[in-house]
Amino acid sequence: MTKKQKKMVMRLGVSAVCLIGGMAAQGSHPVSWALFLASYLAAGYDIPLKALRNIRNGQVFDENFLMTIATFGAIGVGELEEAVAVMLFYQVGELFNDYAVNRSRRSITNLMDINPDFANVVREGKEEQVEPDEVEIGEIIRVKPGEKVPLDGVVVKGSSSLDTKALTGESVPVEVMEGEDIVSGSINLNGLLEVQVTKLFDDSTVAKILELVENASSRKAKAENFITRFARVYTPVVVALALLLALTPPVVLGQPWSVWVYRACSFLVVSCPCALVISVPLSFFGGLGAASKNGILMKGSNYLEAMGNLDTVVFDKTGTLTTGRFQVTAVYGKDVYGDKAPEGEEEGGRQAMSRGELLELAAYGEYHSNHPIALSVKEAYEKENMGRALDGERILSVEEIAGHGMHVRLAAEAAAERAGESACRDIYIGNERLMSRQGISIPQTGDAAGTILYLADEHGFLGCVIISDMVRDDVPKALKGLRGEGVRSLVMLTGDKEAVGKAVGEKLGIDKVFGGLLPGDKVQKVEELLQTKPSGRTLAFVGDGINDAPVLARADVGIAMGGIGSDAAVEAADVVIMNDEPSKIVDGIRIARKTVGIVRQNIVFAIGVKVLVLALVACGMASMWAAVFGDVGVSVLAILNAIRALDHRPAA
Repeated sequence: MTKKQKKMVMRLGVSAVCLIGGMAAQGSHPVSWALFLASYLAAGYDIPLKALRNIRNGQVFDENFLMTIATFGAIGVGELEEAVAVMLFYQVGELFNDYAVNRSRRSITNLMDINPDFANVVREGKEEQVEPDEVEIGEIIRVKPGEKVPLDGVVVKGSSSLDTKALTGESVPVEVMEGEDIVSGSINLNGLLEVQVTKLFDDSTVAKILELVENASSRKAKAENFITRFARVYTPVVVALALLLALTPPVVLGQPWSVWVYRACSFLVVSCPCALVISVPLSFFGGLGAASKNGILMKGSNYLEAMGNLDTVVFDKTGTLTTGRFQVTAVYGKDVYGDKAPEGEEEGGRQAMSRGELLELAAYGEYHSNHPIALSVKEAYEKENMGRALDGERILSVEEIAGHGMHVRLAAEAAAERAGESACRDIYIGNERLMSRQGISIPQTGDAAGTILYLADEHGFLGCVIISDMVRDDVPKALKGLRGEGVRSLVMLTGDKEAVGKAVGEKLGIDKVFGGLLPGDKVQKVEELLQTKPSGRTLAFVGDGINDAPVLARADVGIAMGGIGSDAAVEAADVVIMNDEPSKIVDGIRIARKTVGIVRQNIVFAIGVKVLVLALVACGMASMWAAVFGDVGVSVLAILNAIRALDHRPAA
């Protein structure tokens, strides 16, 4: 509880004691009036002052004005006890509101804690502590255990574990070593790190995230905009109706002024739109807080609302559904027997090669290449041979054939030479064009789901290696969750060839797959899908935020994966998933639907109760005590309901 809230609790406590004392001393008129007046001032002396200040600023019809007119009117007709009760309970409602808002802000302020206070920069061999925005690109900073990483960079010395919970929502520490990227906002848990800065503070991950969060409240949902417009019209109308209620019966029908002024004051009390004006934005703020606590950053409550209406989710393939890391998924012999070539069969005077032998020759062929596909072949060889390294001295020459592959001349092993085999061997590894160039016929492999590396020597075709981009472990769970949340259509767009895309799509159960697309083609496909979605429903595109910016911008909701390492993700997307787990989208949908449901509940409940109590008050069938419930009671219940938006359990 804040200092301001504690002070208000004390004021309300004094007011409540004086109110009870005044009610007990009603036989002694001056004493009870003095106690009622003390209770009124203790609870709400500042409300009339706020009303006057707002009137001077041109803001007349607000809750302060309504409470002031209503309570002064009640005092004027001799109902001081009820005037005090109205002010006391109104302030109790405001206290609940402050508490709820502070609780909602806690998730956001926890995120704001990622903002670093300083950076330890090494200059001329000495360490000095400076503001993060004073550090230049290329400088070396030291991050000690327990400190926040102040700037994005590359680890040049040391290793450690990082707490990235404030960024990703994940409690498991991330291990970093020399040569690995490190992002600002995470907390160094143990080892001393020296980091070479790669971005200025204003361009760093933490700065962009903080800017995103600070601006989120400016993008309002339709329900929030409705409530804002509603309050502007509603408040002047009810003031006019209260005035008519106070004047018409006494002036036209000659009825008692005190009765109708009392009813008009009760009418004003219950007409205060606090329950709506407070609870609706509070619900959305709570939803945004729950999302950020789970590693989902939304740029506004309008996108939160849109997430709750998803009908179609379109995925980019590489980096979103797949890891972007290549891996050997199959090794085929010369006649494409299966995942393991047969051993011991004589064909054309040569023994058929085993999987291990094919992988070894392929690894020698890619020995000097750092291409991701080459690295995956060498990694598979090492895994197959329990880390045994290749003998680089066997490679006599290397020829790179542009657009085709590699030609490597390989020295025979000592045992092979002793057996009388040739002292060297020509290995060809590459695509179909390379085989054709060498006049080597290859068998049909069908629609292999991946990149095919063909392997041959001077005698002919030996086999092939299939390299595929691996599906993320979290993807099946995410797609199942989306289906469970009522998403009608799952679509995949990829720049990869159609056969590869369809193989991945069939494996995952994607409804539609479009392959061989350039960024402009992806925008066109999304345009077509937007035309086919049902009215009132939304389409989301999920990409890596780097080369998919045009599509992210065109979709109803652009969702970027892996936001902690991508400037483009933070810039282009409407929603940023702060780790590489697509299942977070399911959490985002659930948070959105729960939040929107709470908003609707509060709107229906608040308006329904107020209309009922307004009618009863106007007819003289309800007192100001009922009016207090119609205002403060409804506000408190709506606020308590709104707080539920903060609580969310991640998808199991």
